[in-house]
Amino acid sequence: MVFSDKDGGKQIMDSGKYVRYTPEQVEALERVYNECPKPSSLRRQQLIRECPILSKIEPKQIKVWFQNRRCREKQRKEASNLQTVNRKLTAMNKLLMEENDRLQKQVSQLVYDNTFLHQQLNSTSLAATDTTCESMILGNQLQNPTPQPQLMDANNTDGLLAIAEETLVEFLKKATGTAIDWVQMVGMKPGPDSIGIIAISRNCSGLAARACGFVSLEPKKVVDILKDRSTWYRDCRSLDVLKVFHTAKGGHIEILYMQTYAPTTLALARDFWTLRYSASLEDGSLVICERSLTPSTGGLAGPTNSSFVRAEMLPSGYLIRPCEGSGAMIHIVDHVDLDASSVPEVLRPLYESPTVLAQKMTLSALHHIRQIGLETCGETSYVRGRQPAVLRTFSQRLSRGFNDAINGFSDDGWSFLGYDGVEDVTITINSSPSKLFGSHSRFAMLSSLGGGIVCAKASMLLQNVPPALLIRFLREHRSEWADSLIDAYSTASLRGSTYEVPGFSDNSGFLANHVIIPLAYTVENEEFLEVIRVESHAFSQDNVLSRDMYLLQLCEGIDENSVGACAQLIFSPADQSFVDDAPLLPSGFRVIPLDLKADSTPATRTLDLASTLEVSSGGTSRIVTDTTISDGRSVLTIAFQFIFENHLQESVVAMARQYTRSVVASVQRVAMAITSSRLGRELGMKQPLGSPEAHTLARWISSSYRFHSGIELIRTDSHCADSHLKLLWHHSDAITCCSLKASPSLTFANQSGLDMLETTLVALQDITLENILDEDGRNVLSSVFPKLMQQGFAYLPAGICMSSMGRPASYEQAMAWKVLDECNCQHCLAFMFINWSFV
Repeated sequence: MVFSDKDGGKQIMDSGKYVRYTPEQVEALERVYNECPKPSSLRRQQLIRECPILSKIEPKQIKVWFQNRRCREKQRKEASNLQTVNRKLTAMNKLLMEENDRLQKQVSQLVYDNTFLHQQLNSTSLAATDTTCESMILGNQLQNPTPQPQLMDANNTDGLLAIAEETLVEFLKKATGTAIDWVQMVGMKPGPDSIGIIAISRNCSGLAARACGFVSLEPKKVVDILKDRSTWYRDCRSLDVLKVFHTAKGGHIEILYMQTYAPTTLALARDFWTLRYSASLEDGSLVICERSLTPSTGGLAGPTNSSFVRAEMLPSGYLIRPCEGSGAMIHIVDHVDLDASSVPEVLRPLYESPTVLAQKMTLSALHHIRQIGLETCGETSYVRGRQPAVLRTFSQRLSRGFNDAINGFSDDGWSFLGYDGVEDVTITINSSPSKLFGSHSRFAMLSSLGGGIVCAKASMLLQNVPPALLIRFLREHRSEWADSLIDAYSTASLRGSTYEVPGFSDNSGFLANHVIIPLAYTVENEEFLEVIRVESHAFSQDNVLSRDMYLLQLCEGIDENSVGACAQLIFSPADQSFVDDAPLLPSGFRVIPLDLKADSTPATRTLDLASTLEVSSGGTSRIVTDTTISDGRSVLTIAFQFIFENHLQESVVAMARQYTRSVVASVQRVAMAITSSRLGRELGMKQPLGSPEAHTLARWISSSYRFHSGIELIRTDSHCADSHLKLLWHHSDAITCCSLKASPSLTFANQSGLDMLETTLVALQDITLENILDEDGRNVLSSVFPKLMQQGFAYLPAGICMSSMGRPASYEQAMAWKVLDECNCQHCLAFMFINWSFV
C-alpha cells in the first residue's frame, strides 16, 4: 500500500522507509508530469539520468510518486466536478421549488374558478352568471384595462421609457410563468446534467418558448453574450443598433433592426423593428427585455425591405439571477408572431410551432452560453492546436454562408438566372462576391478578374423520413450521392487553379474513399465540426486533381434528443492547412420536420443502403417494407456553390444544374429506402459483406473472452436480448476488433475504443491495426502472435497507441483473443486496452 501527504513531498512505503523529496526534486518531477502524466519505465530511467538531483531515488519510488500524483489530480478533478454538480443541484432545486409554487397557485386558482363556475351555472340568471364569471376569471384586466399608448416620435425618450417599463412587466410575468400557459417540451427532462427546464406555449397568441437553466458564467458576462445575438442565433443575418437612450435608473434603451434568414427557398426572410430595454432589478438580477415597435404599441413602423416580411416580437427577454458562489440562473422567454399566413400552407408548421422556435432561438442561446462557460473554465481542450473560439467561428461561417446561398439576397450581389424549362433547380449568380466575403478574400479577387459564384439550389417535401436519420446517412455514406470529381473541381477552384471543366457525367474508373476526422463538438453534442479527407485514386492526369481533397464539414441535428430541430450537413472545400481566415464556399443539405408529434420516432437508427434494397433477378430494386416508421413530413433544401470565370460561366452553370439534379435523384432514392425499409443497424456501422449484426458480434466477443480466459467480460441479463451490445458499448476499457487478413483492418470498436482512436464507426474501417500500434507494440504483437493463434488468448504489456489524429494514448495492459462464431470458426481478433489515457 502506498500513501502520500498533500504536497507530494513525502512517500510512505510498506517497508516502513520514508522518502522525502526536496523542493527541487518535486519541481523536476512536476515538469515531467505536466508533459507526460504516465511515463513508461524507459522514460523514468531517462529522467533519472537527465536529472542528477533524482539519482539517489529508486525507479520504483519515482513510479510510486507518479501514481500518487495522478491519484491526487483525479481527486482534485472529482472534487471540482462535485462542487459544480452541487451548485447546479442547488440552483435547480431552487428553480423547481419556484416552479412547484407556481403550479400550486395555478391549481388553486383553477379549483376556485371551477367551483365558482358550478355555483353560477346553478343560479337563476344565466346572463348575470356569464358576466360575473368572466369578470372573476379575467380579474383586474377587465376592471383596469391597459391604456393604449399614443403614437410618438422615435426620439421621445419619455414615451420609449413607458413602452420599456410596460415590456419589462409583461416579460417578468412570462418568465415567472404567470402570463402564459406553459407545457414541458417533449424530450426535455430537468436534472443536474440536463440543459434545464424547457417549456413551450399552449393556447396563446403567436409562438412562445421558455427556458430556465444554470450557467457557469457571471451575470454581466451572460448579458454581453446574449445581446450579441448574431454570435449564437444562426438565423440572424444582421442586427443593427440604431439609437441608444440612457435612463435615470442606470438602464438603457436601444432601437434595433434585425434581419433573419429564411430556412428554405420556399419562403421569404423575416425582419424585426424592436425596442430593447436593459436594467437591474432590486434583488441584483439583470434583465434584458425586447418587443416590437408598432402603431399598436405606440411606436413607429421601421424601415421596410421587399425581400423581408415584417415579423412581430411580443414581450420577450432574459432574466439573469446571480447564484451563491458563482454562476447564474438564467430565464429565457422568446415570444414572436412570424406571420404564418404569408408562407405556403405546407410550410406553415415551421411558422406556427413553438417547438421550432425553442430549438432555433431559446435552446441555441442556452447551449451557446454553456459552451462558453466550459471554455472559460478550461474544460474544453484545444483541437489541432486551435482554440475553441476559432472552431466556433468556423461553424458560424459555414452556417452563415449556407444561409446566404439559400436566401440569395440581391443586396449581397445575387441575381436570378432563368430556368431551363424544368422548374426543379434554381440557379443564382453572384458577380460581386466582395459584398459577401469582403475585399481581401479570394472571392473578391475573382470578381476583379471577371468571375463569380454559381449557386444551384432546390427544395422538396419528404414523407416518413426522419431528418436526423437522413442526414446521418448522407454524412456516413458520402459515396452514395457525391461526385468526387465535382469536389475536386471546387477544391481546385479555391486553391486558385484554372482549367477546362471536364465531362462531369462520365467519371468511370474513378474511385475515392472518404475519411471523417473529428475536429470539435459542443458540450451537448448537438453540433459536430469535422474534416473530411477524400482519398483519390487514379483521379486524373492533372496534378491538381491527383491530390487528396479536404472538406470542412458541420453536422447538426443528429442527436436523438433534438425534438423538433432541423438536421443539416454543410461542407466546404478547404486547404489542408485550415488557416483561420480560409475562404469557405459552403454547400449541403438541410432537413426540417413539418409534423412535430410527441410520439415521433427517435433518430437512433442508421441505414445501410445495401441491406435495404434487395435486387431481384430482373435487376430492379425491391423495397423491403417496414411498418415501424412513424408518419411525418419534412422539407429538404439542397444548395451547392461553385466558382466560375467568365469564359466558363455557361459550362459551370450547366454542370451545377446537372450535378444538383443527380444529387436530388440520389437523395430521393435514399429517402425511399428509409421510408419503406427495415432499419437495423443501431450503432451506425457499414458492415462488410458477411459480417454479423451488432448484437451477434457483441455476443461472440464476450463468449469468446469467457471461453479463452475463464472470466466474464461483461455480466448480462439473459432475458435482455440487447444487453450484450449495450454493456459492451459502454465498457470502460477500449475494445476493438480487427479482421484476419494480411493487413488487418479494424471492423468494430466500442465507445471507449472510438474515443481512444479519436474516430467514428464509419471511419474506423479505414484504420489498420498496424497504424494504431507504435513500433514497440508491433514488435510485442509479433512475438506473441503465434501463441495467440495457437492458444486463442494472449497478454500484452503496457504500451502506446496512436489515435487517428496522431495523439499517443498509453495503456497499462492489453489483452488479445480470437473471436469465434457459433460454429467455433475464427471470425476476427479482439483487443482490450486497459486503463488507457492520452499522453
